[in-house]
Amino acid sequence: MANISPQLLNDCMILGRFSLCHLLLMRDANYPWFILVPDRNNISEIYQLSEVDQHHLLIESSLLAQYLMKSFHGDKMNIAALGNIVPQCHIHHVVRYHTDAAWPGPVWGCVPTKVYKDNELNNVVDKFRKIKIAGFKFHETRHEET
Repeated sequence: MANISPQLLNDCMILGRFSLCHLLLMRDANYPWFILVPDRNNISEIYQLSEVDQHHLLIESSLLAQYLMKSFHGDKMNIAALGNIVPQCHIHHVVRYHTDAAWPGPVWGCVPTKVYKDNELNNVVDKFRKIKIAGFKFHETRHEET
């Protein structure tokens, strides 16, 4: 198992995993913001994954995006793999709304991070505890705000 970047672990909580990727929740309640991290060592770019892993990543990303749009009723799904600060390959999935603080621009640095209230965090975590996406397994540890 590949280690998840300390920066990602600081900024996110682990929700679970698919067959290839860990699923993280960004600790920013301004947006429903999730991150897929392929469980592979020394990968900073998608093209560095094997063809099989690239295919799995696309499937997992698409399944996640579809679930997020259905569950969070978004207006647009933003998917990005930047890696300018965290070099480990990771793919952001941000549910966007015409009414969010950053619309229509990017979410990075637009407004200060908003800490989840306990009930907000529990609502998001509960959606993933009950998730029915092929290959997804919820990470069964106690999820607390830190």
